Amino acid sequence: MLWVVVPAYNEADSLPVVVPWILEQVRAIDPKGQVLVVDDGSTDATVAVMGEAIAGADGVRLESLRHNRGKAAALQRGFAIALAEGATEIAMMDADGQDDPGELPRLVARLEDGADLVTGARLVRRDRFVKRTTSKLYNATTGLISGAPGRDFNSGFKLMRAEVAEDVSPMLYGEMHRYLTVIAHHSGHRVAEVPVEHHPRIAGRSKYGVARFWRGFADLVTVRFLLAYEDRPSHLFGGLGLVSMLLGSLALAYLGVLKVTGDAIGGRPLLITAVMLVTVGLQLVLFGLLAELVVHARNVNRRERL
Repeated sequence: MLWVVVPAYNEADSLPVVVPWILEQVRAIDPKGQVLVVDDGSTDATVAVMGEAIAGADGVRLESLRHNRGKAAALQRGFAIALAEGATEIAMMDADGQDDPGELPRLVARLEDGADLVTGARLVRRDRFVKRTTSKLYNATTGLISGAPGRDFNSGFKLMRAEVAEDVSPMLYGEMHRYLTVIAHHSGHRVAEVPVEHHPRIAGRSKYGVARFWRGFADLVTVRFLLAYEDRPSHLFGGLGLVSMLLGSLALAYLGVLKVTGDAIGGRPLLITAVMLVTVGLQLVLFGLLAELVVHARNVNRRERL
């Protein structure tokens, strides 16, 4: 069964157009398909508008969050509801009308061809110059650092199998929704892209500014770290610690030779640097071991629950 999750924040002017548009395409693909709008603590008339949409059409649902928690949290709630209701495929679309529901059949076809997650790639975007430019830089950086295939990682138009939604949901917090493709790829799922039509916003203004790029870069580093070292943190911290201790020890050995030959080393900045390198290196190694204990305890708890 196909479900479409639509996170919405203050999109009351767009929803009366977007929701019927999506529902029409969903029902053409799956007569039992559902459209779930997750209201992310909107302060406009979103709830009232959706009340009218639900009353006028079968297959439309509304889930409201008490306050604005962000798109990732809204998607996480929507995925949880869809999975609990037996969804086999879950799509996510934005509520501003820029994603074209008419492209859904093409994403479904790519999923049937063997992909686990398909992104609707906006190769020609109908956005402001600043947004287009930062998005290109963001996509290039994401591909370089993550190693995941793709040209439009940030697209909010995706279709995935239920198992993919289940696997990525634990990492849907903050603004991690931008990295669903990266997370799915590193979790062993097959990811693909389909070029789609992109429209101007139906109404309202974009909720994002230039600062989004810098927050996104910080999130990318976090995702890369979690995916690479979640189960082996000592490989990172222990490795850095050992390198630091090695450099510090070499510097101390050099200063020791100078001391033996009669040179004064008490006033040398290298002495302080060497001691700091050894101390920080030891702390990093110990931190890595503590992190390993945390991972071990987590794995033990998982086995006990099974």
